[in-house]
Amino acid sequence: MYKGKVKFFNETKGFGFIKDEDSNKEYFVHISGLVDKIDQDDEVTFELQEGKKGLIAVNVKQA
Repeated sequence: MYKGKVKFFNETKGFGFIKDEDSNKEYFVHISGLVDKIDQDDEVTFELQEGKKGLIAVNVKQA
């Protein structure tokens, strides 16, 4: 499990980005990868999975 902060999430479009707290890398997150509802600046935990364009955040939960 990784920890991070939601940098941006657009509920209408169904995607956003999470910034990893350790590496400061940003990962794409799609609404289908959410367990809990998220908003900008939320602290979250997540897993990474290979997507079409690199690693994406999945199993995203409120921390």
